[in-house]
Amino acid sequence: MMRFPRILVIGATGRIGGILRRCWPAGQIQWQSRAEQAGAGWTVLDPLGDPQALAEATKGVDSVLCLAGVTPAGAARGGHMDDNTGLALATIRAAAATGTRVLLASSAAVYGSQTGVLTEDLAPTPLSDYGRAKARMEAEGLGLGEKSGVPVTALRIGNVAGVDAILGGWRPGFALDRFADGRTPRRSYIGPVTLARVLGDLAAVPNLPPILNVAAPGVVEMGALLDAAGLAWTPRDAPQTAIAQVCLSTTALEAVTSFADADSTPAAMVAEWRSL
Repeated sequence: MMRFPRILVIGATGRIGGILRRCWPAGQIQWQSRAEQAGAGWTVLDPLGDPQALAEATKGVDSVLCLAGVTPAGAARGGHMDDNTGLALATIRAAAATGTRVLLASSAAVYGSQTGVLTEDLAPTPLSDYGRAKARMEAEGLGLGEKSGVPVTALRIGNVAGVDAILGGWRPGFALDRFADGRTPRRSYIGPVTLARVLGDLAAVPNLPPILNVAAPGVVEMGALLDAAGLAWTPRDAPQTAIAQVCLSTTALEAVTSFADADSTPAAMVAEWRSL
């Protein structure tokens, strides 16, 4: 990358925002929060309540990355899943005056239980409320972007090592599904440092497809990830409803950024997590 892009990050106080704040260069980024934060580079505003301030914040940046949204944990605390769409649309409307490109953080949850290598042209078949909320966000966000002349890309992000339910959710006595073939669930993962690099690359690319999977190539077995971290776990028989593999295609992603072979290994992902 010749020059790190100027980026406005909406929802910078969340877990992925925390990763980016540790990895991205100071001075190039505006970090949005609803409340005052310590340090430089913060823009304090309510994306849903102050559209004019949000529109002002988009001026002078190359890309807007919308990380803001409601997760299942947030919904359990009283948040509304519909805010995933509301925040995305507010961001796109704010960017319309300048035509600034918008990247929306979506999720592999939109694929539901589909099998095989999951390509971006597959129709969403979400099973969870969160997956359905992200699928609605994608559809309405891409539609509004097309109408308003704003380039929009929905990023279907796979599991991020350390902010997932395995490394991030590990506790003593942790139990993990094991299937009849002896393997534990296999998922598309990405290390947090690699994720920061990839998102920086995407923010700098002038033309992106409307939907893009974001993960390191291949899949990682969850048991191998815990083993690499030295975290003890107990196997349990996987129920019939358990999904053995979720593999995101990274062909389109690898056309605009690159990966080293090590980026896909449990050891490297654990090392990145620990480095932060």
